[in-house]
Amino acid sequence: MSETLKRLAAVIESRKPANGGDPATSYVARLFSKGDDAILKKIGEEATETVMAAKDARSSGDKSKVLYECADLWFHSMILLAQFELTPQDVLNELARREGLSGLDEKAARQE
Repeated sequence: MSETLKRLAAVIESRKPANGGDPATSYVARLFSKGDDAILKKIGEEATETVMAAKDARSSGDKSKVLYECADLWFHSMILLAQFELTPQDVLNELARREGLSGLDEKAARQE
């Protein structure tokens, strides 16, 4: 796993109120203290912003906002992972498990 992802995951974990994160001084601790719904709402906002940035980039050719919004989406997704005691490595392991599988076959297998 990327060293950047490892460091970021460790910082996010340290911001959990149970680990000493202070909602008064930390954005991440504040999200954790508000619970799953606040985190999910933020992911929805970031996903929408990512879609809009991609649509804008399609016409303008400026990809910088796509990158910025994807970084925000990944960051907030990492907070959600931590909320459920999951890590970026867990996601990488799942992607590795799917490697070489047809996307259609993998999706069909999940519906059983």
